[in-house]
Order: sequence, then structure tokens, then C-alpha cells
Amino acid sequence: MQNEKKSTFFGGAAVLMVGVIIVKIIGAVYKIPLMNILGEVGYGHFSAAYAVFNVLLTIATAGLPVALSQAVAQATTLGRKNQARKTFRVALLGFLAMGLAGFLVMFFGAEPIALALKDSGAVLAIRALAPCVFFVCGMAAFRGYYQGHGNMTPTSVSQIIEASLKLLIGLGLTAYVVGLSFPTEAQRLETGAAAGILGVTIGSGVAFVLLVGWFIRSGRQTEQGTDTPGSAGAILSQLIRVAVPITVGASASSIVSLIDTGLVLERLQVGLGMTEEVAVGLYGTYQGCMTLYNLPAAFMVPFTAAVIPAISAACTRQDHAGAGKVAESALRISALLALPMAVGLSVLAHPIIALLYPKLDVSVAGPLMAVLGIASFFVCISLVCSSILQAHGHVVAPVAATFMGAVVKLAVNYVLVGIPEINIFGAPVGTLACFAVVAAVDMLLIRRLLPQPPRFVRAFAKPLAASLLMGGAAWAVCGLVTRFAGVKLGCVCGIAAGGLAYLILVVALKVFSKDDLSLMPKGDKIAKILRIS
Repeated sequence: MQNEKKSTFFGGAAVLMVGVIIVKIIGAVYKIPLMNILGEVGYGHFSAAYAVFNVLLTIATAGLPVALSQAVAQATTLGRKNQARKTFRVALLGFLAMGLAGFLVMFFGAEPIALALKDSGAVLAIRALAPCVFFVCGMAAFRGYYQGHGNMTPTSVSQIIEASLKLLIGLGLTAYVVGLSFPTEAQRLETGAAAGILGVTIGSGVAFVLLVGWFIRSGRQTEQGTDTPGSAGAILSQLIRVAVPITVGASASSIVSLIDTGLVLERLQVGLGMTEEVAVGLYGTYQGCMTLYNLPAAFMVPFTAAVIPAISAACTRQDHAGAGKVAESALRISALLALPMAVGLSVLAHPIIALLYPKLDVSVAGPLMAVLGIASFFVCISLVCSSILQAHGHVVAPVAATFMGAVVKLAVNYVLVGIPEINIFGAPVGTLACFAVVAAVDMLLIRRLLPQPPRFVRAFAKPLAASLLMGGAAWAVCGLVTRFAGVKLGCVCGIAAGGLAYLILVVALKVFSKDDLSLMPKGDKIAKILRIS
């Protein structure tokens, strides 16, 4: 039975992993050409609107889907089908109410919000994105319900459809609108940014309708239960108790990002005397680099979903040594995935920007990407460390670490961005300082709070050595090929050489252990292939 549950769990995690990878690839394919179509200023308007959207979205959907899936799973395990259905109905009404409130705030408050962010050109984009809050809140309820039943397919399918429509409609509308004639260049870029974001809203609306239809169809095939469900008040209280700590922790990052958006634009305009157009253009360049910076962390989310129950199960058995081994394996695997991406983004920053963003000024975007590449590693480690702490029951500790990092980020950005010689280059330094602090505090808390903490040096040493050697190989090959065939081909060859070198080094250094592979789907078979005992 335990093997069956483990297989089912990892199967669900694998479905989510595949879904996340596809969605993130589509997202990158969407945002990279969108940046090239809109340019720095238009993409700055797009990013400002997205920063507002992310705050409302996170507050509404970060904790409640987790709480809902947990409550539904508990009720289903106990055979209380009516309780599971009523829990979903209560949550759905709450989600839709929050979505409606978020829509009203964004649509009717678009102008004052844009002025507060020092980006008056983002008004249309904010309004175009407002309905998306309602749709995504509704989708979060259905996804939480299905995940509570261990069915990850609706979540993954709806996410892929949502992202695909965003790509096709968003890019198509943006290219069409930008090609039209407008009285001013500013109006063309503002409308183009709104067109790009309208694709996001349409994609979310279609995915929401799909999930509603999926639920109606599956509901006809579900038998009625014989249990008497609890009151709506008791259900809501249970959901809130679980959701609030998660929401506070998750929303901290989005809130800080929103404040940071206004802070960076304010320091560039008021502190340094730049025009709004120049400041928004620099901010847009920074956000274009953030698209690549966010990719490594995306792969950590489904991985952390597998870590938490594995550690929780060991803690329930009072197997502290086992919990420590799982935590160490989780850190090593996360480093194995995150470090090469971070090193690659940093050492190949300039050629990657030249390859993906031909219209960007590489002298500006290259240094931004180099710093953000390093920062992406600390983001990944902080996510895994937070999962380890949460699995041991320390829910508040990661939230405290996140707030500490947020304060550091705002302080560093305020000081550095306001220095004329540094200006926008201070923004990625603030991001790096933020997550370096979060990761360091999380690891310190792990050492002090856990009965048998993981050995950090053992977890990070081999992945770090392999990644640094890989980075050297990628840099050397890229530089050599660039001399004879240009920077774009040099970048592609550098990435290929780095990837091959890393695979060889991982096997040669025996970075994986059997315990590490046991956390992965088909880990036993992988261990046999690699002859790891």
C-alpha cells in the first residue's frame, strides 16, 4: 500500500513537473518576443501592470488552494464525500468573491495605481489584466479541489491551454496593434502593452471555462456520500487557519516586487532626474532579464511538492535521521539543477542577451543578467530550505526570513539605484542581496531548529565544483566560436558544450547518491543505469 501511495504521489508530482516545464517554456517563448516587439518602454508598461496583478493574485490564491487541497484530501481519505463537496463549494464562493474584489480594484483603480508606480503609461495594461484576477481565482478553486483528490491532470492541462492561448493571442494582438498608426509613439506602446496583456486575460478565461466544464462532467460520474458535512463557518475557519500563514509568506515577495517597481522608477526619475520614458525603458530592460532569471526557480516548485510529504512522513515516524537524509538529498538535487543554470546565465549573460533580445542594449542588459544569474541560485535554495522548515512544522520561520530579505532588497535598491554611476544596475544587486540573506537565514534556522540538520557542505560541494568547471568550458567554447562565427552561434555552441561537460562531470564526480534518486520518479531504474549503489 505504501509503495502504491508513493507511486501515485510521485506520478502526480511528475505530471505537475511536466506541466510546469511546458508552461514555463511557453511563458519564455511568449515574453522574449513580446519584449522584442514592444521594446524597453512598452515592456516596462507591461511589467508594471503584471506587478500589480501578482500581488492581488498571490493574496487571493497562494494559501487557499493549498488549504483546500489538504481539506479535500482529508475528507476523501475518511470517505466523507459530502464534506469534500461542501468544502469545495465554500472555497469556490470565497475565491470568486476575492477575484471580483481584485478585478474592481485593478479596473477602477488603474489610474491612481499607475501614477503611484511612476508609470502613467501602464493604465491601459492594468485595466486589460483586471478580469484575469477573477478567472485565475476561480481556477485556483478547481485546481485545489482536483489536487486534493490526487488528480493533477486538470491543473496541468488547463495551465498548458492557458499559456498557449496567451502566447498565440497575446503575441498576435501585440504585433497587430504595434503595426497600426497612432497619434503618438507613447500611445502606440501603451496600447501594444495592453494588447499583450489581453492575451493573458483571454487565455485565463478559456482555461476557467474548461475547468468548469471538466467539473460538471466529472460531477455527474461521482456517487453521493452518506456523511453529514460540517457547517460552512467551520469549513471556512479550517481553510483560513491553513491558508493565512502560507499567504503571508507567499505574498511578501509579490508585495516587495510591487513596492520595488515603484521604488526603482521613483529613484530613477526623482532621484536622478530621468524622464519617465527613459526610466521606464531601463526598468523594461531589467524586467526582460528577469524573465530568464525566473526560469530556474520554476523547476523547483514541483520538486518542493515532493520534498514536504517525504520529510513529514519521516518526522511522523520520529525518524529524524531519515528526515535529515531526505533534506540533504533535496538540497543536493536542487543545487544540481539550479547551479548550472545560474552559472550559465551569469558567464554567458552577454551572448544570451544578444541571442534572445537583439533589440536590447547588451551593455545594459548583459551586466544585469550576470548578477541576476547568480541570484537565481539563492532563490532556488531558499525555496527548498523553506519547504524543509515547513515539513518540520516551522511555518513562520521562512516567512520571517523572507521579510528580512525584503527589507535588505528595498534598502539596497534605494541606495544603489539613486547613485548616478550605478542607477538601474543597483536593482539586480538588491535582488541578489535579498535572496542571499533569505537562503542564509533559512539554512541557519535549519541548523538550529532541526534535530538532525542536513550537511550543507556535502550537499553543495560536488554540484558547485561541476557547475564551475562547466561554466569555464561554456565560456571558453563560446568565446572561441564567437571569434570565427559570431556571437549567436558562439552562444549556442557554448551552451551545448557546457551541457555536455556538466553531464560528464556529474557522472564522473558521482554527484548523485541512491538516496537522492529515491526522491525521483523511476529513481531505482536511474540508479541501476548509472550503476549507483
